[in-house]
Amino acid sequence: MKRILVPTDFSEQAENALKVAINLAKQHHSEIYVLHSMEMPLHLSSSSNSGSLPESLYFIKLAEKRFNDLREKDYLKDIALNEAIGHNEIYEDIESACKKNKIDLIVMGSNGASGFKEMFVGSNTEKVVRTSNTPVLVIKNNHPEFNITDFVFATDFSDEGRGALTKAQKFAKKVDAKMHLLYVNTPAGFKTSVQAQEIMENFVRGMDVENYSLNIYNDTSVEKGILNFTHFINAQLIGMGTHGRKGISHFLNGSISEDMVNHANMPVITFKI
Repeated sequence: MKRILVPTDFSEQAENALKVAINLAKQHHSEIYVLHSMEMPLHLSSSSNSGSLPESLYFIKLAEKRFNDLREKDYLKDIALNEAIGHNEIYEDIESACKKNKIDLIVMGSNGASGFKEMFVGSNTEKVVRTSNTPVLVIKNNHPEFNITDFVFATDFSDEGRGALTKAQKFAKKVDAKMHLLYVNTPAGFKTSVQAQEIMENFVRGMDVENYSLNIYNDTSVEKGILNFTHFINAQLIGMGTHGRKGISHFLNGSISEDMVNHANMPVITFKI
């Protein structure tokens, strides 16, 4: 965890994420990169419109001022930040920054979304979760201390989820947390305890997973099962793999990991499958 990227719109949620990133950076001697993607009006984003240059400079100066104001915060005293301003869609700027700076973890704030806004617009955080090849840690609230001792990793224990588990295991070891592997049993895909246990044991066999437990939890939906089990064992973090579906496929099928990012009132980390 040498390099941590924090996208910011200078909101309270983004500051909550930055505070968590600072906490992690102090623990692991990491560098922090802070990225602001400018949301300029469409007519200003066109390079062919030379008349828009003064207005574009205004937005750049505004972003620089907000970075200056951010540096004055008490919690950033003696903290070195690598700052950058992006000019594209936020997920494009993040992808570019991750490649350029070899980012190991993205820490991003979110206040979630609901109803028609979630269905038709989604959130910037959801877009990043869907497209990022780098693990994304989503922060909803202020965490004066960010210490993870119990980490729930929910999966369907299919072969395609092995890559995400490997990444999750590395993260759990970094933060010195016990990982609780979770299979949620629902009426729609019910399996007996014996069947579910066999699936889980076959999944982890040969993967060198350490400091973990295998768990079966019955609930009416996968999302409810993850949340209820996490609260039951008082875990501090939920982890999941994400397929990164795009377009109409995502709209029709949805994504449990993106639902968790929107609805869970606690930190969620996602790993690309």
